Amino acid sequence: MEKAKISASQLFILMVLFELGSALLVPLAMGAKQDAWLAILLGMGCSFVLLLVYYRLYSYYPDLLPTEYVQNILGKVMGTVLAFVYLLYFMYDAARVLRDFGEMLLTFAYPDTPLFIANALLMLVIIYTVRKGIEVIARSGELFFIFMYVLAVTGFILIVSSGLIDVTKLQPVLEEGMLPILKVVFTQTTYFPFAEAIVFTMILPYLNKPKKAKATMLCATGLSGINLVITMLINISVLGVNLTARSQFPLLSTVQSIQVADFLERLDVFFMLALIICGFFKVSVLFYAAVIGTANLFKIKSPSRLAYPMGLIILFLSVTIASNFQEHLHEGLKIAPVVLNIPFYAIIPPLLLLVAFLKNRKKQRG
Repeated sequence: MEKAKISASQLFILMVLFELGSALLVPLAMGAKQDAWLAILLGMGCSFVLLLVYYRLYSYYPDLLPTEYVQNILGKVMGTVLAFVYLLYFMYDAARVLRDFGEMLLTFAYPDTPLFIANALLMLVIIYTVRKGIEVIARSGELFFIFMYVLAVTGFILIVSSGLIDVTKLQPVLEEGMLPILKVVFTQTTYFPFAEAIVFTMILPYLNKPKKAKATMLCATGLSGINLVITMLINISVLGVNLTARSQFPLLSTVQSIQVADFLERLDVFFMLALIICGFFKVSVLFYAAVIGTANLFKIKSPSRLAYPMGLIILFLSVTIASNFQEHLHEGLKIAPVVLNIPFYAIIPPLLLLVAFLKNRKKQRG
């Protein structure tokens, strides 16, 4: 483990930026149509249960990384295999998020630039930051967090003052009942983006006040959930359900519609900057977890050495993951939640917790 410590407020900021990450970018929960905001809200509530599972695992082994305590729970061989699979998953997730933001840059700013070049420039900055360690990532988060919220409040005021919001587009509420909403909750919004915070189990051992971990995780998820609900309400009330679902990047389409007093327009460039910041932190946290976990699992004394080779793997994976953006979105919103997210977030951690709980009871009796 790196000899570093972060505060509860730094963890809070990193979690909020991480969870907003690519969730602000894509048409989230559109299977629930105009009730997408409700699906996000319920998904956030369900994710609290999973976050408490992750926290409980951490509380049994507060000084160990998950790559170590999984071996304690399942034994050396099975534990090592499972830890390695999780590290591969973090790298895959980092590649997916990198692809999201590379595609956004190509769509809105650099249409003639190859995807590889856009992704490579983003990845170089991320590799440099990850090499510097978790304290630098956390301090960078503190700097950008204020900027993000100033921009968000400004954007909200401009959208309202442009007269773009039409609340009738959010009606009728529960048009098809609760079933479509619950389907989206249990196949998508519980896991993406909220349960992705499982990656923070790799960062919790660096917390300088471990007792604050639970409250920090729940509060950060609560804030990012409310932010995503507000964003989705605005997107649908400006664009309507069909346009929000068809748009590759609904938030940027909404921002493009802003027009105040015939001179304030084309503000999507500023909001792209804010989204890139969120994407940077999401990839950085996933990548850092993969690097520190790999170093821990294979007893490599200098984790920073792994940053370049693993960064290159993520970069190439981000380009080869799908042949086009539609395929990439379909894979991320329809296939990955069922094939990867449910096992990695909702099945394996509770089973690990059960085994850890039984082992601890045996120890206490012994």
